[in-house]
Amino acid sequence: MPMARFRLPLALLFLAVFVAHFVLAQYGAYNYGFDAAKLIKRQLASQEPVPVVTGAEGGETIRPRQEIRQLEQDKELWTLYILGLSLMQFTDQSSPVSWYGITGIHGIPHQTWGGVTPTPGNEETGYCTHSSILFPTWHRPYLALYEQVLYNLIQNIAKWWPEGEPRNRYQAAALRFRIPYWDWASSPPSGQSVLPLSVGGSPYVDVNGPNGVQRIANPLFSYSFKPLNATAFLQDPWDIWTTTLRSPTTSDNKAQSNNSLVAVNFDQNLDSIGQRLYILFSNYGNYSTFSNNAWIPYINNGSFDSLEAIHDTVHNLAGGGGLGQPNAQGGHMAYIPYSSFDPIFFLHHAMVDRIFAIWQSLYPSSYVTPMQAYIASYTTSRGEFQTAATPLTPFYFNANGTFWTSDMVRDHTRFGYTYPELVGVSGSVPNSQSRALSRRARGRVMAAINRLYGPSTPSSLYRKELRAGRLGPGKKVPSNLPVGRVFSGNGQYREWLANVRVKKQALDGPFFIHLFLGEAPKDPKEWASAKNHVGSMGVFASDERYGESKMDGMDEVMVSGTVPLTKALVEKVMGTGRFGVGGGVKGIAASAGGRSVGGRFVGFEGDVGNGFRGEDEGYGEDGDWVGQGEVLRSLDPKDVEPFLRRNLVVNIVKMDGKVVMHGSYVEGLGIHVVSSRVRAARVEEELPAWGQAESGFDVV
Repeated sequence: MPMARFRLPLALLFLAVFVAHFVLAQYGAYNYGFDAAKLIKRQLASQEPVPVVTGAEGGETIRPRQEIRQLEQDKELWTLYILGLSLMQFTDQSSPVSWYGITGIHGIPHQTWGGVTPTPGNEETGYCTHSSILFPTWHRPYLALYEQVLYNLIQNIAKWWPEGEPRNRYQAAALRFRIPYWDWASSPPSGQSVLPLSVGGSPYVDVNGPNGVQRIANPLFSYSFKPLNATAFLQDPWDIWTTTLRSPTTSDNKAQSNNSLVAVNFDQNLDSIGQRLYILFSNYGNYSTFSNNAWIPYINNGSFDSLEAIHDTVHNLAGGGGLGQPNAQGGHMAYIPYSSFDPIFFLHHAMVDRIFAIWQSLYPSSYVTPMQAYIASYTTSRGEFQTAATPLTPFYFNANGTFWTSDMVRDHTRFGYTYPELVGVSGSVPNSQSRALSRRARGRVMAAINRLYGPSTPSSLYRKELRAGRLGPGKKVPSNLPVGRVFSGNGQYREWLANVRVKKQALDGPFFIHLFLGEAPKDPKEWASAKNHVGSMGVFASDERYGESKMDGMDEVMVSGTVPLTKALVEKVMGTGRFGVGGGVKGIAASAGGRSVGGRFVGFEGDVGNGFRGEDEGYGEDGDWVGQGEVLRSLDPKDVEPFLRRNLVVNIVKMDGKVVMHGSYVEGLGIHVVSSRVRAARVEEELPAWGQAESGFDVV
């Protein structure tokens, strides 16, 4: 049992909404018996004000970053992690290596860090790159800086235990510390939510530190500004929220986090996000399309998704909102300028970096190629060419003022860390610079991908049928068997995707695009748990009232992503799962305020309608979704396209819960259904082989 114990079981997550405000005011930092924050401040004053980024232990020893639930099982290391985070959050905000100082690099407060001044005209944004070829590489030294600062704090804390065996034990544990990642794409342990209890379960935590057991504010639950700089945040409610929030209950100063709603949304989108990640690993071998979400006209129909697009959806889900809560809006994680202050940000981005590192091991020869910046950053102007040699500001490589570049961070182990799937694996750099990834090691990585992200994919079903002897090379499967309507004997089947492209600032702030098979529930608050929900794409943007949303390029750039449809369609063919025959969902009759007519949705702005669809078909007089019991004969286009035209419904909602009634209200929106022939992976040590994407039909 970890030393730092969180008191609320998952079933009582919602109680955190009501006690958070009281608890955060009541509990603070750990009391070491002396002023630890003051001691750290004196130590920092004797050092260089801005550190050279080396990673933990100067990058000299490579240790794995662990998934947060795994780290929690290590009693000493978890205690040090919680205490280290807490101390970092209570370090004087004026320090560049305080929580406020490091998280402020990303966006707000739009101030110079490390003496790296802005390009004239770019003062109203942060250093972070978005919709950029540098999106994965810029975050790598950013995480390394965070890990380095936190590692050093933890070494200090370990020395504060009484001399003897306890101190020796904690100092030994401290050397092993690397920041954890949060795997939001794989199934959590039975009975748990995708959102870890340690992150969203309780605003306080009991921790047994050098000065005994104490109850402190949970540093993973939220960050409290000390103090809130209202002039930096400018607009309400950001200038009145003294702590970070997720799915805020209101937009006034009494707002509290609703982590239970955040958890429900992550659980509902787990299959969709896992499928997107699985497809990214198996079908995206080009760094230019893998790395970022900038939409390029005439792009291959099989390349609409990206690491950044999946990252954006997770940001919106973690921020919450967009679910019909009265007088509410999304929390900090859903808005670009404020997102990094939430402690979940670094857990999320460690996962993003892990995906990047695993992808590099599969495709070591593809990397950064020159591309124009679509959106300005603090030091980069729109239209400027970014290359592998572009400085990743403001992260210093040495004390002479040299910055890290994408070329220099290609091998993540330079910063002294790796990931469990890559321990002992080489291949994140080309063969000319490192030994080739062996066939056995590559198979081991693919097996981990299949185990973690493949269970809900057709490849997993195919291997199950292979083991049962019902499928295999040369075998003819009777078409009256459901599996024979999904696969050919050699494992060929068809994947279906909804490709989405839209202007990033189309709705002057972040929003969700939800896809359903059949009408969505009339009340948007029920969308998160609707059984006919297929998946969501989150568009991560800036508040329209803040300067960053109007920065050069932000309101012009088009972004893209996908929502996988195959799992829902396979369930319809097989007659299994929540989309299968008899397991369907009672549809909701179109409201009087608007109905689908001839491929478009006619409604009244502000109404909560039932979405827009390709055709107005498939409804009985009582409003039941006829598709609930409709048999889908196969995954072939002749069967799937008519079915989707009748049943695929799109709903778009802003983070303040306002539903968009018509696709034409969303500038640049296009949703197009495509399919690809795919050969399923026959063994766990390989990934599916994809054919070219074939165009289907426009939904919007």
